Amino acid sequence: MIREKANNILILLFLFVPIAAFSDAHEGAADWYQRAVEQRQAEDLDGAWGALAEAERRGFSPIRINFEKARLHTIAGDTNDAVAALEAVAASGFTAVGIIEGDPILATLAGDPGYDSLIAALTVKAYPCAHDEAFAAFDFWVGDWDVHDGSGVQQGSNTITRDERGCVLTEKWTSATGGTGMSINFLDRITGEWVQVWNSEGGSQIQIRGGMTDEGMLLVGTLHNVAAGTTFPFRGLWTPLADGRVRQFFEQSNDGGETWVPWFEGFYTRQQ
Repeated sequence: MIREKANNILILLFLFVPIAAFSDAHEGAADWYQRAVEQRQAEDLDGAWGALAEAERRGFSPIRINFEKARLHTIAGDTNDAVAALEAVAASGFTAVGIIEGDPILATLAGDPGYDSLIAALTVKAYPCAHDEAFAAFDFWVGDWDVHDGSGVQQGSNTITRDERGCVLTEKWTSATGGTGMSINFLDRITGEWVQVWNSEGGSQIQIRGGMTDEGMLLVGTLHNVAAGTTFPFRGLWTPLADGRVRQFFEQSNDGGETWVPWFEGFYTRQQ
């Protein structure tokens, strides 16, 4: 009896409720949103607002809804309302500030105090490393360098760049004989330590970590030789010198860290 009543209810639903009501609500919402965009592009702002309201009522993405509201307000000259719509976008956790700055309509808001303040706040969230002084501790090593040993003989050249909006330092080394190697260097925000991971074409692998000391950036870990299959304790010290050069001093231990022997010493001079 219960099953029969249920079947009857389903039949009534299909008879009296429009078939469109059973379609995916968000599909309809996307259609209305697209209509709002097209109406804006056709300069029918009233039609755009009406379609956008319907898309919002049907549950379309709040972020995209607010983006479109900001565009419509901007076109209408309602700057405060446009900024308020963008603030609603930011409040949802959106941090891709480049999308806002790259939008040809929204970009015209540049110079408005409210807009500029919002962009500045979003930029800090979008690129946190670039606005955290701790990530700049190793910046004294950034640049294009010629590297000589203590006797003045050139050992090679090195280029260190600040990449990924300050989150990574990338090293690209070329020796005087043509050998190459590279490393990435970054602040491990979990431990507060600086980390270097180096690999060269000859199979030298260095993994060291540490931080700034009175003598400079001191990183300690291991040196592994892929071909020989050997691993030794290893450490590197980068010291900024008063004359603008940087001294790089590597040491290796052959007795488990009890004593250390020089592995490489180089003096970095900035290329002109």
